[in-house]
Amino acid sequence: MLLPQQADKLAPSDYAGADRANFPPHASTISEGWQEQSSGGQCSVVGGGTSFMDAKTGLKRKLPSRHVTEGPERAPHRSYYYAMGLTPRQIHQPFVGVASCWNEAAPCNIALMRQAQAVKKGVAAAGGTPREFCTITVTDGIAMGHEGMKSSLPSREVIADSVELTMRGHAYDALVGLAGCDKSLPGMMMAMCRLNVPSIFIYGGSILPGTFKGKPVTVQDVFEAVGKYSVGDMSDEDLDVLEQHACPSAGACGAQFTANTMATVSEAIGLALPYSAGAPAPYEVRDQFCMTAGEMIVELIERNLRPREIVTREALENAAAVVAASGGSTNAALHLPAIANECGIKFDLFDVAEVFKRTPYLADLKPGGRYVAKDLFEAGGVPLLLKTLLDHGYLHGQCMTVTGRTMAENLKSVAWNKDQDVVYPANRPLLPTGGVVGLAGNLAPDGAIVKIVGLESLTFTGPARCFDGEEACFEAVRKREYAEGDVLVIRYEGPKGGPGMREMLATTAALYGQGTGGKVALITDGRFSGATRGFCVGHVGPEAAVGGPIALLRDGDIIEIDAENGKLNVRLSKSELEARARRFAEKPPEFTSGYLWKYAQQVGPARTGAVTHPGAAVEKKCYADV
Repeated sequence: MLLPQQADKLAPSDYAGADRANFPPHASTISEGWQEQSSGGQCSVVGGGTSFMDAKTGLKRKLPSRHVTEGPERAPHRSYYYAMGLTPRQIHQPFVGVASCWNEAAPCNIALMRQAQAVKKGVAAAGGTPREFCTITVTDGIAMGHEGMKSSLPSREVIADSVELTMRGHAYDALVGLAGCDKSLPGMMMAMCRLNVPSIFIYGGSILPGTFKGKPVTVQDVFEAVGKYSVGDMSDEDLDVLEQHACPSAGACGAQFTANTMATVSEAIGLALPYSAGAPAPYEVRDQFCMTAGEMIVELIERNLRPREIVTREALENAAAVVAASGGSTNAALHLPAIANECGIKFDLFDVAEVFKRTPYLADLKPGGRYVAKDLFEAGGVPLLLKTLLDHGYLHGQCMTVTGRTMAENLKSVAWNKDQDVVYPANRPLLPTGGVVGLAGNLAPDGAIVKIVGLESLTFTGPARCFDGEEACFEAVRKREYAEGDVLVIRYEGPKGGPGMREMLATTAALYGQGTGGKVALITDGRFSGATRGFCVGHVGPEAAVGGPIALLRDGDIIEIDAENGKLNVRLSKSELEARARRFAEKPPEFTSGYLWKYAQQVGPARTGAVTHPGAAVEKKCYADV
């Protein structure tokens, strides 16, 4: 197998033929191949402008950008491009949108602008014209534990919408999207599927682990340190040192939290180049991945290979399988249905849970395991995990990918690395079922989700302690106003009721820091960070804001959680639940204007991905065909 760290040792001939799909090669090697392919290009005068196009295909005549570059009536449009220094040749080449979620909010995104420049070089080298633009990101680590988290999940929709509008408004022909933090990854992939133009996804890369008292640490340790500090188990000095050393570089949170989970998904679903999801942000090889993606996107334009040919029902099942096998974030159960919606595919929480149930847990990754993303990359990357899943029948190998080859073809040359213990073989797993389990019952008719990695027991029964909002629960936890055996209930935090379906990491980390992470359970119609561990059930639906059973709970009601059999129930009769439902009164909305008000009016249930539009199932014409 070609290990990532061996890339620079390989000669150009090692990338010839099918091997090219197995590891993104040196950019110069690939660009030479494209130069040979495009040597038949020629210049000609077409409709009042100089047009450069492939002599064999007349490619530009079929692309969206023809609406802003071709013909005498587009002279005003071309004048804008000349104002920016473009040449006639560049104006009449395919336009590639290079969308970046760069910002200065957090280390997750800080390297994306530099990586976008490498993408642009690759696009230009292959005969395309890159057009860079940025969109927003709300970084969960900064938004966590206060009202800012209400903006996190809604930002996914804004990212997808803003990329769509930029691409539509300027008639770009293809998309290379770079994302670094949590919701920006699914948001970018949603935009790709919605637009359905040739697209390649690039992850900005993970952060490197920090060091505290000689041991590796991540931001998860800092969140849990808050709980330790609250009970006197950590000093001011140690907390100060830990917070200064936990995050030593650019990149997204290093364990298998939401960002790395969705990065792993990007390879499994076929939208990212092999190995590209694993390399940490500071590694120089990231620029090679970016350059190669820029070159590859021009080939995809020529082939007209589109995201909806790649993101099929089987590809979504592959993505769900890799989430389960890696012990990934429960947030994937929101994001995969949302991506499916953009393709017109029904793939809801129960479909995701079904894949989770049949997939073994293989990757010993934090927060439940020992390793971080850097370790997975150096052990063999996401392809190592995909290969053992494929070899033992847990993946659909026939799915197409952005390499122009199937998943099985991409993985053909990947051999098992026996000198690592980050990924276990699928016939000798850490656990026989996936690291994430779906639940249903009279407390969650529309489903719920729980991460079981690291749990000593898969069942929990106890009395409810009900809180309307996270702040009230966090305050009770901070003051230790709960008993071992309690089931803490946080409600009115769903997509509509929050609004925004906040993560509960501050509360769950505080519990773990106090040493009670396995001694109490927590259920919510909100969601959890990928860094959450302990007996924590999220996405309970229907949510409280629409009168779901979680809204009807009272202190002392006995709640039964059974992750072995996928059950979430409250010991109340059907008649009692119905009587309480008749007395239910909706809470007045917290926001009566602005984006969060708008989001609450549009958002659907967590079961179908908390999406805000009907998706491709009702689409009459997609952007790629304008």
